[in-house]
Amino acid sequence: MAMTAVARETVFALRRQIAKIEGTLPERLAAPAAATSDADVNTDLTIVRRGIAAALPDAFLPIGVGRLDVALSGGLPKAALSEIHGTQTRDAGAVAGFALSLTSLILKQTPGLPVLWIGTTEIFREAGFPYARGLHGSFGIGPEQLLFSEAPRLVDALWVAEEAARMTALAAVILEIRGNPQRLDLTATRRLHARAQGAGRPVFLLRQAAEPEPTAAPVRLIVASAPAAPRDTIAGPLAGSIGRPAFTLTIGKSRTALPGQFTLEWNPDERAFDERAGDERRGEGRQRAKNPVPVVSLSGRGKNPAAASGAVLAFPAVGSPAAISPTARDQPSRPQRAAHLGPRRAG
Repeated sequence: MAMTAVARETVFALRRQIAKIEGTLPERLAAPAAATSDADVNTDLTIVRRGIAAALPDAFLPIGVGRLDVALSGGLPKAALSEIHGTQTRDAGAVAGFALSLTSLILKQTPGLPVLWIGTTEIFREAGFPYARGLHGSFGIGPEQLLFSEAPRLVDALWVAEEAARMTALAAVILEIRGNPQRLDLTATRRLHARAQGAGRPVFLLRQAAEPEPTAAPVRLIVASAPAAPRDTIAGPLAGSIGRPAFTLTIGKSRTALPGQFTLEWNPDERAFDERAGDERRGEGRQRAKNPVPVVSLSGRGKNPAAASGAVLAFPAVGSPAAISPTARDQPSRPQRAAHLGPRRAG
């Protein structure tokens, strides 16, 4: 027992020393009461969690959701490399949409500066490019604010990302990679993280269809698509409709946060996130508008909405092939009959 206590204190002392060297301070968190099964061992244990000691007020990019920002100790670090993972290929759209949402939040704070999106030919062929009109309508990003760099090989994409990460003329840099290539190792991510720290700009590493692996990024977020809730109306949710885009966000790794999972919705009108708990939506940390999304207006003839429509039947248009009777359909038309009966052109 004495040796266990001494070893534990030695480990804590080493962690405190490492925290001082790295410029962080230890934060003590109470561990669960039943930490061990041995009644003779003292269960009053502590878990050391490191937090940034001296951070400027604008050192983080707040997501806008209270619980998530608290879990991330203020939000995503601006001058750092952050990972955004999609575990499957089908999550590529959700990962890109979440990155564009973060880009919209960044451009609010740094207007006038563009964002550079870097990717290989493979990833752009697999996931495609963002739609310019959708960028402006859903995220408020103008086509001139989002630049793309398509590299034929991963080594070229990494070189472009390292050179762009040191530029203060960019609001942010996005590097999109597919899978777990060998070149994207701990050394490569350390270089990206160092460039981001030097320039004071965020670098987002988008990992499509990738497995988590050791990197130098302080934060790793795992993003997947979530079912959209029905669209809000004055009379309540509109059955059968599709509401705002939703994401399932999991904190996979963080130096200042414990693992957690959140369901977020992106509000394209306010350009902000809301957290959804169950069937309810709640915005924390900011004041929501009275009507956050466009609503369906009431009936003009009365105070109550119109009744739901019945079964919808599809009728063929007049003159379409489906509207012609089978007997008439088999017979050639009058102009066709003359050509059919006339002599064929030879040669």
